[in-house]
Amino acid sequence: MTRALVIGAGVIGAATAHRLAEAGADVTVLDAGGRTPGTSSATFSIDVTHLKTPHSYYLLNQRSAALHRELEREIRARTGAPGWRHPAPLVQWGHTEEEQRTLRARAERLADWGHPCRTADPGELRTLAPAVAPASCRATELVVHDDATWYDAPHLAHTLLDRAAALGADIRYDTPVTALLRDGERVRGAEARGRHFEADHVVNCAGPDAGRIAGLAGVRLPLRRIPGLVGESVPLAEPLRAIVATPGVDLRPAPGNRVCAISWPVDALLAPTPETRVPPEADLLGRCAAVLPAFRALGGTRIGVRPVPEDGLPLVGPHPHAPGLYTIATHSGVTLAPLLAALAAEELTTATPDPALAPYRPDRDTSRPIRDESLAVMSGHRAEAG
Repeated sequence: MTRALVIGAGVIGAATAHRLAEAGADVTVLDAGGRTPGTSSATFSIDVTHLKTPHSYYLLNQRSAALHRELEREIRARTGAPGWRHPAPLVQWGHTEEEQRTLRARAERLADWGHPCRTADPGELRTLAPAVAPASCRATELVVHDDATWYDAPHLAHTLLDRAAALGADIRYDTPVTALLRDGERVRGAEARGRHFEADHVVNCAGPDAGRIAGLAGVRLPLRRIPGLVGESVPLAEPLRAIVATPGVDLRPAPGNRVCAISWPVDALLAPTPETRVPPEADLLGRCAAVLPAFRALGGTRIGVRPVPEDGLPLVGPHPHAPGLYTIATHSGVTLAPLLAALAAEELTTATPDPALAPYRPDRDTSRPIRDESLAVMSGHRAEAG
């Protein structure tokens, strides 16, 4: 029986543990935190397939979004557990001519790729998201994705970890990995809280900590840590019925009639090490209230640190100079988790490389210009902030 040690119990680690346990592996999961996942609990977590480029990467995200649907149906049929997918239209607009041109060009590209999206008159905002202030939209047209979805990421992680545990996986929280066990170059396990956990494969799903874990094996991961502030409203009398993406703030429904919010302009001003300064909640709240007047108070905020590969594309696979170590690290991990986990588990249990993962190996050259549009959006705001 294959012994697999998964480091990290966020969405990527949970999905990987689930697939490995399904495949019959002896799985142990080690996580430095508690049951509430770290970055996975501080994420906007919508299906971001529409933002993904090049086309091959768009298709990878599209496959994973479809797998979300299949996996949710399968688990619901087996256990009766509630789902984590929440379909809702995505409504986007820009204010400047450049912003509107960018949205229109993206919509045209997506139409060429067969992705369902459309332009609409701004008056349709009253139907799609009646709680939004009409005056907050100064655009001449909207871009609408009627088949969009947001994900309840903590619930997804808990559901998959529970399934993995039911299949025999050993899930250990508050167990930070401090060293990797090595026999020459080969990685044979990990040390945590003074105990040795031996394995045939150590799967690095540590999110923003993935670079440190790889470094324990002498491997450099081309991975940046980019902080992001996520705010959540108090419960609102009128629910938000759509995902709303504006130039200053993005909003989506959240459990309990709340609204979740992020702002790329606000995130661009966060310190590289977020612990060193107070996050600008007031700025985020002002942007939220300008679009959604009912969003008058923050029920809470969280800082998440995004693991962002240097070229924006996932890092998935073994390390030639550290056999036994396998990394899965990516931005947009909630969207990609089902597919990357399934492909990785298949590779680990069959020793057969999957061609779909060939462009995403951790030892590739990541020094080329930015290829993923979602990373370009994030980087553009950070550059403007100077």
